[in-house]
Amino acid sequence: MTHEEREKMDEATRQDWRDLGFFYDQDKVARSWRFIGSKSGLLNFSTILNNYIADERNAALSEHEHYGPYWYLKIITWNEAVISERDISGTLDDFRRLGEIVKQRLENALPNDSFEIDKEYAPNNEFKLRFEVREDDFDPAEEDPLEYPSNSDSESLISRAWNKLFSN
Repeated sequence: MTHEEREKMDEATRQDWRDLGFFYDQDKVARSWRFIGSKSGLLNFSTILNNYIADERNAALSEHEHYGPYWYLKIITWNEAVISERDISGTLDDFRRLGEIVKQRLENALPNDSFEIDKEYAPNNEFKLRFEVREDDFDPAEEDPLEYPSNSDSESLISRAWNKLFSN
């Protein structure tokens, strides 16, 4: 891959994060999905859920969508609500409720606030959702350890995947 091709790919990845409105990753130690963004960017998570609900194809069990530049975040229609390492699953009504929980929790959130969603979504979660609110001008691409290596964290999903692919 040439330097120019790599730059175009990097810029496309950065733009994908910006279009999503937030950065996400996993923290295996804390057993959580981390969502980092401005208040308006994190509200996009509710929009994603609402758009998922609105697509009638997603009513059937096992239907799913992947989100973000690396497609790790997966929303899947299932017969019970569960947040796991693999995905966020539930019925369309569960996703509607989750979107409302996120909106309510963000309503009074200020920059540098954080909150978690766990048992209020589902009693048998393996992981929880952690939302970290940043300033209005926050650029979610800057959290990506592959785009900005100084942000690397050996516990993040993206860092682990990268290290597994390219170590040795």
